[in-house]
Amino acid sequence: MESVSGVSNWKLVLRREESGVTVLRAGTPDVRASLPDRILGLPVTALGDRALAPERQGDPVPPGTETLLITCFPPEEGAAWDNRSLRDLALPESLEALGDYALLNCSSLKTLRMVDGASRWGGGTLMNCRSLDTLHLTRTGPDQGEVLAWFAGELSRELDVTIDGPGGETARLLFPEYTELYEENCPAHHFDYFISGAGYPYHHCFRQKRLSLKEYDALWKDFLGMEHDEAAALRLAWRRLRWPADLGDGAAAGYRAYLKEHAGEALRLLLEEGDGEALPFLLELTEPDRETLSAACALAREKGATGALAALLEERHRRFPAGLEKSFTL
Repeated sequence: MESVSGVSNWKLVLRREESGVTVLRAGTPDVRASLPDRILGLPVTALGDRALAPERQGDPVPPGTETLLITCFPPEEGAAWDNRSLRDLALPESLEALGDYALLNCSSLKTLRMVDGASRWGGGTLMNCRSLDTLHLTRTGPDQGEVLAWFAGELSRELDVTIDGPGGETARLLFPEYTELYEENCPAHHFDYFISGAGYPYHHCFRQKRLSLKEYDALWKDFLGMEHDEAAALRLAWRRLRWPADLGDGAAAGYRAYLKEHAGEALRLLLEEGDGEALPFLLELTEPDRETLSAACALAREKGATGALAALLEERHRRFPAGLEKSFTL
């Protein structure tokens, strides 16, 4: 087996094609790993069927293929190269196609990072990726690809999506959860199909596999009018205001009103996420009362967030000066 150095540890089975390299099998012991963009001097253009499935990693090497060991830092002794520990995966920029069940049973995988370019997805690509809920997309050109539409339609769970544009702009979007349920209707000899959860329209607001942020924002009012997860609503509103790509004034006003009404929860969210840089912006948006600020100060102390605590104390002093307090003892 040939060995080369890289940014992650991988054992690969490869096949050279005319257009590049197809990774037939890839196993890593790492928690966070990146598949290389180029192997053997060729771009990585495809993942084969069940390429990262943990149970496939011990299969015999097919004839006519090549094996490659990529090493970075030494993994822990006894670590299994089967992707069962993999939580954060970056796919190659040159990737065009993923085969059937390519990520089958990667049950620990939570975050997927890729360029918005892959256009061919096999059946069951994400089957049993039960932890996957975070997608980081990079767009290298002005045109929007189909990756986001595919993910939003494939996964009904809540999705946290970050999109980095070619000009350095960033959008961060939340697609709330919904559920689909088939119930057997025995007397009628058929299955009834039910959808529950206010997130369904968000997962299906694509036209020609492209997302319009104006259409996305237009769903907000109806979302609040349905039974919804208030924590998801809070995250959705905050992410749109924090990263306001193509955000119109009317939509921004609606999100601001919601955050102002839920100022305490918004401050808790920011402190939980450790986004202290955005604290002054959130304080300006929500104008929390003294009690809310005091509660946020207590949480910042508890978490040891000294920078956030200083900013909160300064805001409380600025807006609610204590003045000179006198006490008398008889």
